Amino acid sequence: MWKDFFYYTRSERRAILCLLGVTVLFLAVCLTLRWQETAGLPPETTQEVAVDSFLTEVRKQELSRSRRTATYRRPKKERAEIVLQPFDPNVADSALLCRVGFPSFMARNLIRYRSKGGVFRTPESLKRIYGMTDSLYQTLEPYITIGPDFQHRDTLPWKTAPVDSLEMKYAEGTVIELNHADTVQLKRIPGIGRGLARMIVAYRQRLGGFVSVDQLQEIPHLEASVNKWFRLDTTDVRRLLVNRYGLDRLRSHPYMDFYKAKAILEYRRKYGKIKGLSQLSLWKEFSEKDLKRLAPYLSFE
Repeated sequence: MWKDFFYYTRSERRAILCLLGVTVLFLAVCLTLRWQETAGLPPETTQEVAVDSFLTEVRKQELSRSRRTATYRRPKKERAEIVLQPFDPNVADSALLCRVGFPSFMARNLIRYRSKGGVFRTPESLKRIYGMTDSLYQTLEPYITIGPDFQHRDTLPWKTAPVDSLEMKYAEGTVIELNHADTVQLKRIPGIGRGLARMIVAYRQRLGGFVSVDQLQEIPHLEASVNKWFRLDTTDVRRLLVNRYGLDRLRSHPYMDFYKAKAILEYRRKYGKIKGLSQLSLWKEFSEKDLKRLAPYLSFE
């Protein structure tokens, strides 16, 4: 039986011999080509070629590994630039909180505190947030505003203010200087409480000083009826040095933004100093309304 297993027909034997012949011929050609590649080289050169080939392969593997590592490496997130502005910790979102100076972890803590029913009744209550430092609180304090819906009843002047505090309001016809008034003086104006007084001072600081009493209406919840209590001295209004200040200093002004400040810096970099408002009027970033509002605050020295 085992002989039948190794029995082949004549055609099968021819096919096997033909396949063996082709295999032997292929091996002979490969060995000949290999011998021709190394035939004229001394042993030292042959070793160097082998070493160079090995080193090249190692470098390829290292480059491939570094590319894979770079692909999965998370890029570092740059912290957003700080732009101080009024904010209510009871309603501000995480983007606004980070913009005014909160670290991201502290912004998450604040929002988590609110989600569990926490409410900030006074600016001082913001100190309860984990991570709040004295220096950060002192920086943010002028910009903290607490909406009427979140204040205690005893902090609402129209509900439970004692008679003697109402008598502290200025008499009709009193006029105070807007650019030098502190929060104590501002709170004595009928219609202005502690929150609005803080907002006025904070906005005045960002502007560099008021040049018109009508600018008070740019502050939320401030009625035009309070304008009659103020006069203006504009001699100490701070101006933006257009040809000197950097991006952060320019964009922090309420009438500027990133694109306006960037356009100024790009022009200075390419062409030098800006001579006046007439040049700014040619740029798409500045509308006629923008130039009218900015004119008292720009200096081209």
